[in-house]
Amino acid sequence: MIIKVYSICRKERLGKSQSFSYIPCYDAKGGGFLSEKKKGNTAAIVYDLAKPITDALGLVLWDVVFEKEGASWYLRIVIDRDGDDFVSTEDCSAVSRQLDPLLDEADPIEQSYYLEVMSPGLGRKLKRPEHFAPFIGAEVTVRLIRPVDGIRDFVGTLTAFADRTVFLQTASGPKQFAFTDCSFVKVNDDLNL
Repeated sequence: MIIKVYSICRKERLGKSQSFSYIPCYDAKGGGFLSEKKKGNTAAIVYDLAKPITDALGLVLWDVVFEKEGASWYLRIVIDRDGDDFVSTEDCSAVSRQLDPLLDEADPIEQSYYLEVMSPGLGRKLKRPEHFAPFIGAEVTVRLIRPVDGIRDFVGTLTAFADRTVFLQTASGPKQFAFTDCSFVKVNDDLNL
């Protein structure tokens, strides 16, 4: 069963129920989209379905995430706009309306799930190489999978992203981290709220 959420106040139930698992859409270690490597990858299949829609609407497909929270599964389509423009509920609704029949036809998800189309909002996570360039000079938090010298979180200014390496200027000096060693890199634009 799908519960499609494409605006703040409208939900629809669709689909059927069974089971599946979450695999991220982008392979940070090997590079490239997993849809090019594994045909059964849910998030990658949905990314490939959603990308032409967002491109045609003048939107940026920021991320596709298929994950379980509690007893429910969620397919989250995260969209953005270039520049300083904001994503509207109309944008979310348009993507949802156009993506829904494609999801029905491709049927990449066997179990019940909630479909959510949303903006990345404040505190967005930088997950793909193309996410980094617009945020060079911004304050970010880098959380490592394994601590370095007992420290897991590093806060500083993002100075570069090259060769799958995150470059950061911290209060204690410059740092660099392999992207594959990062649990996440998050823009700190939500700290003063």
